[in-house]
Amino acid sequence: MLANTDNRPGGQGEEPPDTGAAQADAEERHRLTATQGLAALSLDAMASVAYGPESIVLVLAAAGAHGLGFTLPVTLAIAALLAVLTASYRQVIAAFPDGGGSYAVAKRHLGRRTSLVTAASLILDYVLNVAVSVTAGVAALTSAFPSLYPHRLWLCLAVLTLVTCVNLRGIVESARAFIVPTAVFVGSILVLIVVGLFRDGPVSTHAAQGHASVLSSNATSVGALLLLRAFAAGCSALTGVEAVANAVPSFRAPRARRAQRTEVALGALLGVMLIGLSVLIGRFHLQPVEGVTVLAQLADASLGHNWAFYVVQFATVILLALAANTSFGGLPVLMSLLARDNYLPHVFALKADRQVHRHGVLALALVSALLLVFSGGDVNTLVPLFSIGVFVGFTICQVGMVRHWRQERSAGWLGKALINGFGAVLTGVSAVVVTATKFAEGAWLIVLALPVLVIAFEIVHRAYGRIGERLGLGRIPEAPRRCHSVVVVPVASLSRLTSKALTAAVSLGDEVVAVTVTPSDTEGQRAAESLRRDWELWNPGVDLVELPSPTRALGRPIADYVRELADRHPDNRVTVLIPEVEPAHFWQRLLQNQRGAVMAHAVRRDTDAVICRLRFRLGAPMA
Repeated sequence: MLANTDNRPGGQGEEPPDTGAAQADAEERHRLTATQGLAALSLDAMASVAYGPESIVLVLAAAGAHGLGFTLPVTLAIAALLAVLTASYRQVIAAFPDGGGSYAVAKRHLGRRTSLVTAASLILDYVLNVAVSVTAGVAALTSAFPSLYPHRLWLCLAVLTLVTCVNLRGIVESARAFIVPTAVFVGSILVLIVVGLFRDGPVSTHAAQGHASVLSSNATSVGALLLLRAFAAGCSALTGVEAVANAVPSFRAPRARRAQRTEVALGALLGVMLIGLSVLIGRFHLQPVEGVTVLAQLADASLGHNWAFYVVQFATVILLALAANTSFGGLPVLMSLLARDNYLPHVFALKADRQVHRHGVLALALVSALLLVFSGGDVNTLVPLFSIGVFVGFTICQVGMVRHWRQERSAGWLGKALINGFGAVLTGVSAVVVTATKFAEGAWLIVLALPVLVIAFEIVHRAYGRIGERLGLGRIPEAPRRCHSVVVVPVASLSRLTSKALTAAVSLGDEVVAVTVTPSDTEGQRAAESLRRDWELWNPGVDLVELPSPTRALGRPIADYVRELADRHPDNRVTVLIPEVEPAHFWQRLLQNQRGAVMAHAVRRDTDAVICRLRFRLGAPMA
């Protein structure tokens, strides 16, 4: 007889659906394409063109008009460093496709302690990026609408809440939400640059009229220290370059290739915008003025004081506010790697159903909100703290990549190592200069916070080590054995809930004991006598033990009784089964007396007993 080869639905030859492949496809849909990655992870770097060139100009303004002539050379040096960093992080992505960026490089090649310093610096940079981006965006908004200025803190918190909610929906959803504002901003800056290159002079200077110039009237010589300070200040435009390497697991397969394309596109766009804006600064002979950004002056000079000017301004406002999304894309992934290595609580390694590290997102939002409250929504309070951490991460990462090339010795390793070594020198010098020049303005907080974070990592790591030792992780445990099981059921009165609880208890244990707490006052004694009489009439086959409580405490007498049982019979397994009512409506929880929570807390705190909380829903009729 022939075997049944029917392949139709329901036939014997039918194969079960490949649920694993379907789940993998669903997960991939919640990951990033290269375009989405550019929108989700590059906002910090893209928005930095709004304050990077201005930082250079403000430093060089100390040397008068002669000093401003060095804007383009300093920017070219920063662009060269950007090219080195882009090439470096492109190699980091290929060598460390599981993400982590600087942290992963330092962990493998520079040791555990150095990797923790890197992780701490990145965490500080990510958190400060959120606070600085939000406050800068709101500052631009209040500059356009001065009546909103008194409410800037609440506006900052509202923007932070919006960005957090978008990220809780998933990184792909947030990337899609930010593609349009990113494209508008980049497009408007590129149009500004192209149009400005065809101008012989500024079309309009309306934006700067009536504002005092901050240019030094006493021209001084441009020394190496001033140029170094301008270079270090302008390097704030490089923050966010590392975000793509940190979030490689968030990309769709092939992850490394997509992340590399995103990194190159980010570096190219950022370099073009920085150099183009610096060329226009020299072409239009712009001077920094109080109350008007350099980017606003450039838009005014290139496009005129018309609707195009306001497009650039509003695009800048929106992108600065949304630049915090870079941190929300990179920091939760970094925190998950630290949690996986036992340096942060394991809860940060958990993912929600949309591939979101929800606890990392919420932690970042909470700390950023505290910074916003601390600063009162003032960007100038936070800017001095910015970019120091990322330079430390840059330097450590590139030193680690030098060791990587020396160990690997693949084709062309020497040239790659020289590039990384040169970049390490530049970023290391920048980190020292920024810290020294901004130390009194708040940089000392970062210098203090770095070792504090590293110590916190070590404390968490040692705690997990002790827990693992007590649990015998990595060792074969003893064989399981059956113990005599005693189930203790607290009761206060007779009801269907009591009956259900005792039914569950006799199903779970070898021995069941019902206990009731008896206060020593007259009312308590009358209630105990009534319960004792009803219990004898009911006769459920379970003993009722009365536990006296002179102070009317509820949890301690039960915990003392459980501890006494455990001391009397150490081999017994004691379970405390606490019956509770689950209300039909949420508001009805306010009507509950929380007796179950009080008893569970006392038993958990003072004993090793198993706690079982049985919930009975009032919405459905009891059988």
